Amino acid sequence: MNDSVAGTQGYGEDADALAEQYESVTFEEVHGALLHLYPAPPGRVLDLGAGTGRDAAALARLGHTVTAVEPTAQLRRHGARLHAETALTWLDDALPGLPVLAGRGERFDLVLLTAVWMHLDTAERARGMRSVAALLAPGGTLAMTVRSGPVPPGRRMFDVPEAETLALAGAAGLRLAHRGGRADLHGRPGVRWSELVFTAP
Repeated sequence: MNDSVAGTQGYGEDADALAEQYESVTFEEVHGALLHLYPAPPGRVLDLGAGTGRDAAALARLGHTVTAVEPTAQLRRHGARLHAETALTWLDDALPGLPVLAGRGERFDLVLLTAVWMHLDTAERARGMRSVAALLAPGGTLAMTVRSGPVPPGRRMFDVPEAETLALAGAAGLRLAHRGGRADLHGRPGVRWSELVFTAP
């Protein structure tokens, strides 16, 4: 799958270093300001662009049933190794269309989009929001963290206006529940993260 996914550019080659980086911060550090907005376990959780499964594994340990979607095979392998003791369903699928998930017909109480959205171009984001909204169960929650700042060499990233994300979510029938931001946990100069949480009707 990852050979055809433009947004994964550079991730396979750097998977070893990225796995170390991803696992060097905790789920609580990344999601702490948003945890009170996440549904209580047991729920059905989808982590889109799960990387090494750090967040997916943490949510599974809390009692959720978690599907981890990661289009980069090297990161999936790291995840399966690092979190072998945790019950996760790993899938090879990718935005904007998410054809594998769409074919399974599942709906989720919580969808995480952590450090993913800025890899999609304008047209992909419009299609991707519709795909994600269709996977939410009634009353489900979508939590997004979106990077802004300098683009690392060898990566495909875009500057995503927050207003655009709000408009796309609204057009997909989602309601804004939280809007915030934080500094970069790795201390990278100029990098910031916006945090957006939406709920389905």
